[in-house]
Amino acid sequence: MQKILIDAGPIIALFNKRDAYHSRAVNFIKIHSYQYYTTWPVITEASHMLDFSVNAQINLLKWIERGGIHLVTLDQNLLGRIIQLSEKFRDVPMDLADASIIVASEKLNTLKILSIDGDFYIYRNIRNQYLENLFL
Repeated sequence: MQKILIDAGPIIALFNKRDAYHSRAVNFIKIHSYQYYTTWPVITEASHMLDFSVNAQINLLKWIERGGIHLVTLDQNLLGRIIQLSEKFRDVPMDLADASIIVASEKLNTLKILSIDGDFYIYRNIRNQYLENLFL
């Protein structure tokens, strides 16, 4: 099964039926057989945006617990790379969640992502490669 990164937008959409991307996110997950990966900063962002419903937040965490999303560990030794990316793309700007996704892509050696953000057409990894957004 191929690895794909998932950003906060599609995660929020999965757990918020009123989200404009809800149907699209649900259909993508149903149709495609990927192993989904993300980082704690992305989960934190998604959980914060789901603060209208504790049940939605819990359902997200239960999905992770069941293996719906695999968490990429970002140790302190990767903090320098996150800072480097944040400085390089400060004019976009790149937030912590976005930088963590780029670092996770480098760590997993994958270029595929699900995101509602157009910023991933700007960000590049350490090999100067763009991530391929399969959601937009």
